[in-house]
Amino acid sequence: MLQLMLHAHPRIAIPPETRFVLAAYAKRRTFGDLGDPQRRRALGRWIVDHPESKFADLGLDPSATLDRITAEAATLGSALGVVFQAYAARFGKPRWGDKRPAYLQNLDVILRLFPNAQIVNIVRDGRDCVASLKEMSWHRHGLHATVAAWARAVDDARRAERRLRSDQWHQLRYEDLVADPAAELTRLCAYLGEDYDPAMAYPAQVARVAVPAHKKWHQRTHGPVTTQRVRSWQTRLTAAEIALCEAALGSRLAACGYELSGAPRPRRGELLRYSVTATPHRLAPAKRGLTRAAVRLRAEPEVAHPARGHRPQ
Repeated sequence: MLQLMLHAHPRIAIPPETRFVLAAYAKRRTFGDLGDPQRRRALGRWIVDHPESKFADLGLDPSATLDRITAEAATLGSALGVVFQAYAARFGKPRWGDKRPAYLQNLDVILRLFPNAQIVNIVRDGRDCVASLKEMSWHRHGLHATVAAWARAVDDARRAERRLRSDQWHQLRYEDLVADPAAELTRLCAYLGEDYDPAMAYPAQVARVAVPAHKKWHQRTHGPVTTQRVRSWQTRLTAAEIALCEAALGSRLAACGYELSGAPRPRRGELLRYSVTATPHRLAPAKRGLTRAAVRLRAEPEVAHPARGHRPQ
């Protein structure tokens, strides 16, 4: 929904979720010196041809995109930027962005690729998030892992808010956004340095062109903005699921402004199972930090996207 609200702005284009940014960064040494046009072409070929990249969802000409990457991309960030710029140009817009939950865990990578990026984070009641994910056809994780993932996302957001400047980080709540879209989007536009446009409050108007038809789980984006799904966890989760969510997420829910229902504490075995499942999530930031510290000790190619008078989102 927020992706579409931003895409409805006359100056901003946000494509369907892509999968090539983090993967390309992880493979950056494989592509080698991008000063070599043949290396740039190999990178471009990987972006447009790799099925996991979701390039096909962007509605772009693969050959034209490949030629532009080969001709223009001096760094990995600029090669990735070529794709997003082409998507924005498809709609006659100067600014672009990308949306993917995994970016929250990899903000150092995003800011290395796009140093002048502005990060937008949206928070939703963890119980509603768990309830929604349960219904997704592609979601393969169990309840305990899903609860742990929301806890990790909140913790990652807290770290980002402490570390990033006010012109780099903006956070809003789903519940506030659906209750008063104009007010929340006006504040978001002020952060982005853009004027609010009333079309942003009607994201369904662009859903047909910005949401791939095969993503049936996004059908609600074709309807009006509504508060109908706020606190829908009360009917979509079982009593046992609510109890686990509140026991595991209670302090984080409260810190984000969500009231607890007072559900009874779950059985000890359930809490133990959650604790075991959540351990990798708790350790992930430290593990990631050590890995990237080791990487920084090695010679690294320049990857940053050059600033060209506007900020990628």
